[in-house]
Amino acid sequence: MRKSDFHYELPEELIAQHPAARRSASRLLHLQPGGGLADRQVRELPELLRPDDLLVFNDTRVIPARLFGRKPSGGKVEILVERVLDEQDFMAQLGVSKKPQAGGLIEVGEDRLTVLGRDEDLFRLRYDGPGAVMDFLQRAGRLPLPPYITHVPDGEDAERYQTVFAQNPGAVAAPTAGLHFDEELLAALRARGLRTATLTLHVGAGTFQPLRVDDLSQHRMHSERYALSPDLVQAIADTRARGGRVVAVGTTVTRALESAAVQNGLQPGEGETRLFITPGYRFAVVDALLTNFHLPESTLMMLVSAFGGYERLMAAYRHAVAQRYRFFSYGDAMLIDNG
Repeated sequence: MRKSDFHYELPEELIAQHPAARRSASRLLHLQPGGGLADRQVRELPELLRPDDLLVFNDTRVIPARLFGRKPSGGKVEILVERVLDEQDFMAQLGVSKKPQAGGLIEVGEDRLTVLGRDEDLFRLRYDGPGAVMDFLQRAGRLPLPPYITHVPDGEDAERYQTVFAQNPGAVAAPTAGLHFDEELLAALRARGLRTATLTLHVGAGTFQPLRVDDLSQHRMHSERYALSPDLVQAIADTRARGGRVVAVGTTVTRALESAAVQNGLQPGEGETRLFITPGYRFAVVDALLTNFHLPESTLMMLVSAFGGYERLMAAYRHAVAQRYRFFSYGDAMLIDNG
């Protein structure tokens, strides 16, 4: 298949610029096992799942990863942190008219960064000030809202662009399917007998990069770090023994679970993944998927099409546009239920 196969027309006004009034107040498009579509609400999720199901969440926490600096010449530099490597060094995308060479300096307020080198589209930078990189980001960084959200981050974003279960700092984009869950919805899920578990996948800035090739076989997927705990692996085994389903809350959870299954046979531990899931992929772990609506021609569109079936997903997106669903990070959700 080709990138252009995953294009759809989206009116700009359907791109959600702000979250719903309440996390669980978003709409939910239910892709039913028999192929039907049902317009529901996220708060109805407990009745759409089974008591023996296991919901798996991503507990990563978004860091203030966007920085604004200057070169000694005065040229402006926009920095988007991709990942923190250690106490001093991090990888980042640089928005600048002329890319700096190794040894170049970037000033961010009173702080200074040194360019150590380049790896494809990313630059390795070193923070030369007091304290650790994370301390520097908390002081100087801005919440990295996606490029399709046009306002400057404010107090609402500081709260609502994090999940209520975010614990492990390291992501530069939110695992957006998890944004729909609040304490009331989690309590309703538990009351129905559903179980929950977490993993960590630190979402990288590569999630927003467009594919530069039309031939999917030529695309090199960005790398992301993930970690699975022994408790999660045991919870999945127990779910299978009960005859329950593994419900991935988001594409990041799906990617982490499927990557671990490919690499380690779903053993606990940490890893790096470049897994690129496209139609034809055979899923080993995930049985149902809750996800937001994704950008046209994106790798996430390809993943959900692989899970739900290409024709079924494209029809669902056409329905969502016609019914005026809200799209992308602050938008509505769909539940892909394969039975």
